[in-house]
Amino acid sequence: MKIAIVEDDINMRKSLEIALSDYADEFEVKTFRNAKEALKKLDDTYDLVITDINMPGMDGIEFLEKLEGRYEAIIITGNATLNRAIESIRLGVRDFLTKPFEIETLVEAIRRSRKARARRAASSQKADETAEESESLFFATSPALERALGLAKKAARSDAAILLLGESGVGKELFARTIHAHSPRRDKPFVALNMAAIPENLIESELFGFEKGAFTDAIESKIGKFEAAGGGTLFLDEIAEMPVHLQAKLLRALQEKVIHRLGSHDEIPIDVRIVAATNADIKAKMREHAFREDLYYRIATIPIEIPPLRERTEEILPIAEKSLARIADQYGLGPKRFGEEAKERLLAYPWPGNIRELIAVVERAAILSDGETITPEDLFLDARS
Repeated sequence: MKIAIVEDDINMRKSLEIALSDYADEFEVKTFRNAKEALKKLDDTYDLVITDINMPGMDGIEFLEKLEGRYEAIIITGNATLNRAIESIRLGVRDFLTKPFEIETLVEAIRRSRKARARRAASSQKADETAEESESLFFATSPALERALGLAKKAARSDAAILLLGESGVGKELFARTIHAHSPRRDKPFVALNMAAIPENLIESELFGFEKGAFTDAIESKIGKFEAAGGGTLFLDEIAEMPVHLQAKLLRALQEKVIHRLGSHDEIPIDVRIVAATNADIKAKMREHAFREDLYYRIATIPIEIPPLRERTEEILPIAEKSLARIADQYGLGPKRFGEEAKERLLAYPWPGNIRELIAVVERAAILSDGETITPEDLFLDARS
């Protein structure tokens, strides 16, 4: 572990350097007499910065602000104040040591920082893997899909609310997961709720949770999706199907950033990124007063239209072939492939159910086909036209 010590007091600087030399098997220590010197020489090989606060020129707080969280940090100071401690915590400092201190106390703090850095590195690696996994969910891409994906990845960098628009089966949840995977919240939960799949009388409790005794069957308290997604992304699928009277409660929660569980008046702060989706003509619903205009503008800061599969014909065969290989392996069916006539039939079909329908057709063909080659008859597409 490589450590930078920034201390203007030469005696303190030397004593720390000597004391930590006893731990040379664990730590490599470099010292700097002031923050400006350290800023010039710090690079990616350093793991931890130990800095005094009160230094001439640039103090320790300003120094840490310029580091922008790139390193774990420990503050040492002979003049500790509450305000300084609060400032350091805001900058992510884990330990705040007041001079004089035992060297063992500093060593323990360094070891805690090492563990924290390891956890952060593991979390970052997991997040990168999640992003890569989200990309692999798209079996193929076309120029139309690439444009939508590019917009989604740009939008992911912010906390702006995103509304995904498109027909059923185009992959809106995959888009939502990709947005989450490319966002600063990617190491936090991704929680999905389909408004159309839940009875109307349960939507409120699913969103906001409830306290024990809030209604007849509430035998114990339960958190809702907002709390479950804390720090992460809440995906509200089929948002246009939400009853109007509940839309007002959702809008209030998004505006005030607090919720109330059913059966409680206590405010619970929420910190989630909203991604919503619908296959309905939501503007037509607004004209019919079936969807609130103010809620629409709250959830649709960035609307993204996902094109249907019939406008992404380059993707049909790659999706079909990769799905076929996966399904054949899943069911132990042996090698399977599409014949040329079957491929032509797949390309000619309009796919009203989009990717969801295509995968279902491939699965059925793989299971019911007798030989290695899938024929047009195995697809049963004539019955669907």
